[in-house]
Amino acid sequence: MIKLSFANINYIVKKIISHLFKKNFGVVLIGQGCKISNSALINAELNCIIEIGDFTEILHGCLLMTYGGSIKIGSYCSINPYTIIYGHGSGTIIGNNVMIAGHCMVIPANHNFSRIDIPINQQGIHSNGIIIEDDVWIGAGCQILDGITIGKGSIIAAGSVLNKSTNPYSVMAGIPAKLIKTRFV
Repeated sequence: MIKLSFANINYIVKKIISHLFKKNFGVVLIGQGCKISNSALINAELNCIIEIGDFTEILHGCLLMTYGGSIKIGSYCSINPYTIIYGHGSGTIIGNNVMIAGHCMVIPANHNFSRIDIPINQQGIHSNGIIIEDDVWIGAGCQILDGITIGKGSIIAAGSVLNKSTNPYSVMAGIPAKLIKTRFV
């Protein structure tokens, strides 16, 4: 006789439901051993997908919203309280072993504003996407803006606004964030 734990049954049921509804609704795939707070809002719109890897935690008050794109979060990640991750257009991809502190925003889109004859809120958006590679630490209150890649092993200091891509193992700080050192030995 095979014994299944509640966590394994829950995982299997979620996979089956996700598969059944994949063509008609947004899909949320949650890996094994994840901890997701009851107060987190995870919203995949029609034809959109959110994937959360194994043993990842999504804590109190986090918002994960696809807005027409996708969000993929790897395994062993920690998304801390009140962090917002959007998936507009080209989407957000977060690797494995990534720590994102509380009150951060990951925004893979920007408003168009070139015309002055119509309001900004009627000009639409553009999106290049965001990639956060493996083993990254993003400090509290950071803003990660569209079109960037955070290289493997990088650290983004608390309160920083990151508007440019980083090389692997960079330590970035400030508004806008600038390289302050590298983690090479």
